[in-house]
Amino acid sequence: MSIWTEGGTEVFSPRKLKKGELFMPLTIPVIFGSVRSARVGPRVAHYLVKAVEKRGHTAILVDPEAYPLPLLDKMYKEYTPETVPPVLARLAPIIKSADAYLIVTAEYNHSVPPALSNLLDHFLEEYNFKPSAIACYSPGVFGGVRAAMQLRAMLPEMGMTSIPSLLPFSKVYDVLDADGNPTDPRIEAATDKFLAEFEWYANALKAARAQGTPY
Repeated sequence: MSIWTEGGTEVFSPRKLKKGELFMPLTIPVIFGSVRSARVGPRVAHYLVKAVEKRGHTAILVDPEAYPLPLLDKMYKEYTPETVPPVLARLAPIIKSADAYLIVTAEYNHSVPPALSNLLDHFLEEYNFKPSAIACYSPGVFGGVRAAMQLRAMLPEMGMTSIPSLLPFSKVYDVLDADGNPTDPRIEAATDKFLAEFEWYANALKAARAQGTPY
């Protein structure tokens, strides 16, 4: 695969590349974890799916309502092909084929929604040596960052270290409409910077994995 580098070869991209920027098409699941009846997470997740696709990548929405996993008993790796639950068998190829993971979290009691934690816990080695990025949201001014701090500890332990930056959506009802369209131009600028950083880590680790991993 050819990529674009300064002084190198340019490949087709649906967006204009900045000087020195790398472009490789990535596969990025956008995973969020709220199943409450009045959840606001879909507007954040749909906004981010569109933002990732706009940058030329494949974004796959992972909604726990579409993948109603049971409370964790066995991880995916602990099942045989004959015994793996159908819902887990549908989800596994998405997790395994990903280049990076974009995690979208609400904040429940200063922590991570149980549906998100449960979904993530069904996999482990599939995440190894791939980066993650955390977007968080809440109706209040903190934008879910206290839950993001919990994910900072969880995700590296699972093998998908998170990038340094967060993307918080404070007062989420005021900055995204019900269809996930931004109503505050500052959100788009912050998202562009966040995804550019995420791409850098995803590209770097994808290239490194192609040369082999420590284990």
